[in-house]
Amino acid sequence: MTALTLETALPQALEEAQEHARAQGLGHAGGVRPPVAWALVQAGQAVLVDVRTAEERKFVGQVPGTLHVPWATGTALTRNPRFARELEARLAPHGGKEAVALLLCRSGKRSVLAAQAAAQAGFAHVFNVLEGFEGEIDARQQRGKNDGWRFHGLPWIQD
Repeated sequence: MTALTLETALPQALEEAQEHARAQGLGHAGGVRPPVAWALVQAGQAVLVDVRTAEERKFVGQVPGTLHVPWATGTALTRNPRFARELEARLAPHGGKEAVALLLCRSGKRSVLAAQAAAQAGFAHVFNVLEGFEGEIDARQQRGKNDGWRFHGLPWIQD
């Protein structure tokens, strides 16, 4: 498999995300919306990494073919102290710390923290998937009505 590195894959959307992240001082490579993330994955220009818990993936749904490296575990969402090491191991076939990786969580909040931790650990091109898998909570206290991976009609499966 070809390594997915900056030299082989940095389309305009990622360049714009990086510029925005630098301008805002975000501490990670930036963020892309779910349709852009899916297009990058389908084009072989990035790897999608789900950072939600195993339970969320099983009971809420997941994107087929994603890598899984939980940012936190269990119902208490205890921070995974091995996150950076596990991420590096999972991304090794795709270029390791130089891989273009898109992190996905429920709403895009945990994946920001995970992207920041990855950047601090030396990962060069780790991006947040904005809106997450389920999206933000709306005025009726429901997710998935206004944004998120599923809202956009992108591929997902459920056990």
